[in-house]
Amino acid sequence: MKKILIVGAGFSGAVVANTLAKTGNYFIEVMDERNHIGGNCHTERDPETNVMVHKYGPHIFHTSNQKVWDYINSFGTFRPFVNRVKSVYMGKVYSMPINLHTINQFFGKALSPKEAREWIESKGDSSIEDPKTFEDQAKKFVGEELYKAFFYGYTKKQWGTEPKNLPASILKRLPVRFSYDDNYYNDIYQGIPEAGYSSVIEKLFDHPNIKIHLGKRFFGEADSVSGFDHIFYTGPIDAYFSFRHGRLGYRTVFFKEHRTEGDFQGNPVINYADESTPYTRVHEHKHFTPWESHAKTIYFEEYSKETEAEDIPYYPKRLDGDMKMLQAYEAEVSRLSNVTFLGRLATYRYLDMHHIIEEALDCAEKFISEHIGK
Repeated sequence: MKKILIVGAGFSGAVVANTLAKTGNYFIEVMDERNHIGGNCHTERDPETNVMVHKYGPHIFHTSNQKVWDYINSFGTFRPFVNRVKSVYMGKVYSMPINLHTINQFFGKALSPKEAREWIESKGDSSIEDPKTFEDQAKKFVGEELYKAFFYGYTKKQWGTEPKNLPASILKRLPVRFSYDDNYYNDIYQGIPEAGYSSVIEKLFDHPNIKIHLGKRFFGEADSVSGFDHIFYTGPIDAYFSFRHGRLGYRTVFFKEHRTEGDFQGNPVINYADESTPYTRVHEHKHFTPWESHAKTIYFEEYSKETEAEDIPYYPKRLDGDMKMLQAYEAEVSRLSNVTFLGRLATYRYLDMHHIIEEALDCAEKFISEHIGK
């Protein structure tokens, strides 16, 4: 039986571990420096309020890939959940993403879908033919007023720089709708696991051929681990190589925790678009489980900052300097035959949960097929 080491007990590591273990041909050891499984998707009950808390910020599962949806539902019951985000600007609450309600409310209109489309097109900056920056993309997309209201301050807080310094690709993920549809996502399947994400990942790891070591750090190529036929690494790519080409840029977030009686804000997530408000958003976690009832509530103010050595990296910045650094690290990876780099940190990409699961499944299945009989 071949021995496999998986570094990281999040979704990437859990899916690979489960897929390999089920063949009966591999014994898998999983190592994670945190004291819990689940990575940034970890959930746990708050002892005071009994609310299921997403410890590293909100996670809503969404996908249009039926294979991924069916797969993840085999490890837990996912309740339907539609993410309806609100945004506060200048003391008023608006619906996000920008939709017909947002447009009519912001401009004091009662436009039809056709009229709203024409209105927004008239606001857009037609002189910008090929937007290269976030700011240019926004102005071309929605015009100066909506850009300043909903994107400028929020983005500056989120990324710690002027939006004109960011690539246009960041904004391309944000939709504008000329209907009253305020569902934040367009995917067919959307939900949240009834028992939390950690319960799903615990079931993925529930196999006699899988052994988990928590609170144990892996030091990349400098580590002296031996006796494994292959390593699946899901940690930061630059950390694996002891940052020899420099540290890749990330933004991280931290939270200020609050508890009170009843209902604090009436919605799971509310963004704060004004630059003068220091936090980017507030999430109230009882609203992620509307099938539960709680007398008390717990909510978090979310702040963004640069990632320092001891911080948890969240969002890859992928600026020009980062991408040049990444090329150097990828060249190092290409010379390794017994290590697979997998997941958002190991590939330095922003990936949603469904992307991570899909890639992990494909990776594990390919690994098995390539090693049959070896």
